[in-house]
Amino acid sequence: MSATVDKEELIKAAFEAKENAYSKYSKFRASVDNASYGETMCAERTAIVKAVSDGVRSFAAIAIVTDVSVAISPCGLCRQVLREFCAADMPVLLVPANYTKQRVDGDSSGGVKEISLGDLLPYSFDT
Repeated sequence: MSATVDKEELIKAAFEAKENAYSKYSKFRASVDNASYGETMCAERTAIVKAVSDGVRSFAAIAIVTDVSVAISPCGLCRQVLREFCAADMPVLLVPANYTKQRVDGDSSGGVKEISLGDLLPYSFDT
């Protein structure tokens, strides 16, 4: 990874973005839901699609935050969309909902699991 990533700022921005989720059906504040549940757009795909439509084609890292108390990974569809636009060695930060509390309680990582996109999606279709 060539760009320097401020992980704290990235995680903070991800938590802020979660506040704009539309999770009427799933109640999972990391998506834009649709009554036809298969048409729901996860936050990861939404972020990539918005960035690409704004002309961004290079990504240094991504933070995945949810309301779940343990770090969870993106779904398979999101993993492949990420891989379309991101390098296999790009860091993916999996952040639990109680990240701030864990840091206050003395866990310097805040429960964050860091993994490369390639490890998250081995054998991906790459560009």
